[in-house]
Amino acid sequence: MQRGLGSAIAGPRDRSERRLVQLLFARLSLTLLSFGIAIGLDGLGRELPLVARQGLYWTVAAAFATTVVSAILLGRAQRIHRFVAAQIATDVAIVTSLVHYSGGRESVFTFLYVVVTLYGAVLFERRGAMLSASLSAMAYGALLFGAWAGWLPVVSATAGVLPLPLPVLIAIWGVHVGALYLVGVLASLLSSELQRTGRALDQSTSDLRRLHDLHQRTVESIMSGLLTMDAEGRVTSFNPEAERITGISSEVAMGRHFADLIPDARDIVDCNTGADARREVLPRTRIPYRNAAGEELFLGVAASVLRDSDSQPLGHVVIFQDVTGVVAMERELRASERMAAVGEMAAKIAHEIRNPLASISGSIQILAAGIERDEPECESGRLMDIVVRETDRLNSLITDFLQYSRPTPPNAKQVAVQALLHELTELLDAARPDDVRLDCSSPLDLAVYADPDQLKQVLWNLCLNAVESMPDGGVVRISARHVESEPPQAIAAFRRNGGVGTLPENCGDHPWVEIAIQDAGIGIPPDVQERIFEPFFTTKREGTGLGLATVHRIVESHGGGLLWSSEEGAGTTFRVLLPGKEERI
Repeated sequence: MQRGLGSAIAGPRDRSERRLVQLLFARLSLTLLSFGIAIGLDGLGRELPLVARQGLYWTVAAAFATTVVSAILLGRAQRIHRFVAAQIATDVAIVTSLVHYSGGRESVFTFLYVVVTLYGAVLFERRGAMLSASLSAMAYGALLFGAWAGWLPVVSATAGVLPLPLPVLIAIWGVHVGALYLVGVLASLLSSELQRTGRALDQSTSDLRRLHDLHQRTVESIMSGLLTMDAEGRVTSFNPEAERITGISSEVAMGRHFADLIPDARDIVDCNTGADARREVLPRTRIPYRNAAGEELFLGVAASVLRDSDSQPLGHVVIFQDVTGVVAMERELRASERMAAVGEMAAKIAHEIRNPLASISGSIQILAAGIERDEPECESGRLMDIVVRETDRLNSLITDFLQYSRPTPPNAKQVAVQALLHELTELLDAARPDDVRLDCSSPLDLAVYADPDQLKQVLWNLCLNAVESMPDGGVVRISARHVESEPPQAIAAFRRNGGVGTLPENCGDHPWVEIAIQDAGIGIPPDVQERIFEPFFTTKREGTGLGLATVHRIVESHGGGLLWSSEEGAGTTFRVLLPGKEERI
């Protein structure tokens, strides 16, 4: 209904039908009003001839009937514009009948022509107003001049009143016509303005709804936790990513104090006082965090001031991300940098120490060959034996160091895990104490693509550490299994729990093989757990500190991962994850 009746008819059918329904309700209201007036006329004792009284009530009944019929035909109408015109013509005919039976030019129902014109203009704008006013003017004129000319029977209570001269009737009719058209024009203008205002309001409402939906989808889609709080620190919004990171639903978070959800982030918001009060974006920091599921995380948190339309502070916006993986990678990077520095020293150590060491060992052995060992308390021979033994130990240390700092690339091939573990247990049987037992299990068809010698060295170092960690005896359990997939949640848990190595983030797309070594020994003290892969760091009296560092380097070169967990006094478990397909090496 953009402009008048024509545009209303040309509009969508459902909109036109909605206007027609409003018109039918208007007719129903008009009919009820007419019925009330008719009853009032009888109640006031006004003398109405029987024909006039019957005509009034039959007209009201006809109005009710046409309303019902129109409502039934509304859904079947093919040409809406003709149906609209017929409805307005019907309303004019009903009003004309009421005026005729209630006194003609003296009738109290004459004002209903204005009502019909008014709602015609309101519902169908300019053309609806002109149609209603024109039909009303013609009908009222036909009533006045038909009665004056004697074409219409006089049935009202004013039958004895002298007829008015024709010029007076024309003047009366002209005043009514002018009033009808004036009402029609003013009402149509008002209706047009109301329609424009309504369309503008609808558009503004639609734009606001789209903007709200866009804002809602944006907040829900960002991959960072986001919450807002009021000036008292009470949470006023909590997006889905914030729910995932914290493990707290938005229903629980809403209304709670910010410090109850992320306690260590309180200082970030509290710093916005005094000299820092003018800062819009508060410093970003990294804090440790334990979520509702008990997972240990690291969060990167930043906050900014939330202001209203007058730039007055309302509270704060806090954005936070799970940077646990970044922390783990930084830890690995620092370890890699240390390893690179160690590797740079390897060549100098080889040339500057190993060659003189061989000369010393050879010279001592020659001197020892000329000493009489049968002499009692041969101090010189004992000292030479110490020198040779310590020289060999130092040479072994340098060999391990060179192997660690300059590893050979893995010569990967298919390795039967069960056969490898069987060979490993045979070697361990010769090295383990009597009070230490081995429990080994592996599927028969399990295979991994790796360098067999390097993999054997990895497992040997881990198993030897397990044996040495149980001075009072116990069981070392060696197990292997096929891992179909590692979903992203498992990878995140892998890194949160100390996983190291080069395990790809998309490892869930490929099968993996896991070999686990578990002991029931003394465990690793918490204060040294972060340093166990550092070269030359050891808690053993005679250890070199290169065993686990070498294990880490070999697993990393295979594109695998190393996951470990330890509890002091309860034992340690190492899990070696290696690709199960040749193309992953």
